[in-house]
Amino acid sequence: MTSTSSPQNLARRFPEEFLFGVATASYQIEGAATADGRKPSIWDAFSHMPGRVKGGDTGDDACDHYNRLEADLDLMAELGAEAYRFSIAWPRILPDGTGAINEKGFDFYDRLIDGLKARGIKAFATLYHWDLPLALMGRGGWTDRAAADTFANYAGIVTKRLGDRLDTIVTFNEPWCSVYMGHLMGVHAPGERSMEAAMAAAHVTNLAHGLGVQAIRAERPEIPVGIVLNAMSIMAASDGDADRKAAERANDFHNGVFFGPLFEGAYPHSVLEGCPDLARNIKAGDLEVINQPLDFWGLNYYTPMRVSDDASTAFPHVATAPAVNPEKTDIGWEIEPRGLSHVVKDLYGRYTLPDFYITENGAADNTEVENGAVSDTMRLDYLATHLSVAADLVAANYPLKGYFAWSLMDNFEWAEGYSQRFGIVHVDYATQKRTIKQSGHWYRDLIAAHSGV
Repeated sequence: MTSTSSPQNLARRFPEEFLFGVATASYQIEGAATADGRKPSIWDAFSHMPGRVKGGDTGDDACDHYNRLEADLDLMAELGAEAYRFSIAWPRILPDGTGAINEKGFDFYDRLIDGLKARGIKAFATLYHWDLPLALMGRGGWTDRAAADTFANYAGIVTKRLGDRLDTIVTFNEPWCSVYMGHLMGVHAPGERSMEAAMAAAHVTNLAHGLGVQAIRAERPEIPVGIVLNAMSIMAASDGDADRKAAERANDFHNGVFFGPLFEGAYPHSVLEGCPDLARNIKAGDLEVINQPLDFWGLNYYTPMRVSDDASTAFPHVATAPAVNPEKTDIGWEIEPRGLSHVVKDLYGRYTLPDFYITENGAADNTEVENGAVSDTMRLDYLATHLSVAADLVAANYPLKGYFAWSLMDNFEWAEGYSQRFGIVHVDYATQKRTIKQSGHWYRDLIAAHSGV
């Protein structure tokens, strides 16, 4: 083991109050899709459509976390996790998206949060990690302006009921994915391929965030509130003028559509000009609502986005440029730890941003169990190199307060089904047996060294 991957050496580079956690999402791990009053989400519908998810996989059972909650909480404690980032399944709380509250859904999250508190683990809740109640899709889902108020209603209900025991609340996880992958590329639920739909969904999601923050603060003003953004670390394919301008347009389209309204109260001019569908959705007062002061934000980073100029494509008129590093994770994503520092420095140079957490970072490493162990050395190296960059950012006075490994356990990886394993704990889906991987033992040692255990 090199000095850079020694958990003890790495631990010393983080301040005492720095938080180390693990992350999951409801649809990816809970299973129990029809249990205790839960109704379908758009991902239930999407994953059951032929040809949408690799292998025809669905989240019907996933990791059966719903029924294995206590054992999974013990697993987190065994790893030494100081915080757990989880998402609340809207269809468990309000099965029709609005209207009647399902108390049995709240019972599950009561047990989850109380279980975290009993083990001394901080509770970081996300209100929306892509599982929109299917009933709302009939009204247009995120392209329907009324969905913003519906989300705010849900946010207020959850905050009132669970907020006394939560350490932070996040409104949305990765709106880039739910907006662009769901409405422009068609590879995520609801599977639309329309710039018009994507622009409507972008604005309605941003508006829902602003109204959601207001609803949360109206119930419990003391809880830190934020949003999680998978900001793209956009790198131009060359130093040429055309490629540099292409990278700027890509920045506006992929990052500015969210960061601009949230932190500056304005959409990027280039997107308003290049995507006229966007402006049609903006009403007077919307940007003031979206631009709520936040206590923190979360960054999810995995791989850079390399772009070159391509006038033949739709806005932002870019093409995907080839990877620079030959090393890739098993999902095919380029491994580039410098992309993490690049995107952080770029964003703090462009916007006035509050404290942040790295809310997701990890690697698809599909190493299987051999003789009761999983030697996932690629993932271990990935985590070590990216955490080293995180330590550099702290040393350079960027306000980074914590790091959450994605993911606690192997799970349903959206359109990839169960074909990609991101967990630091292996899940045998046939038996639901959990096995801590080499990377999980390493992460446990890092946390123990950091906390002086």
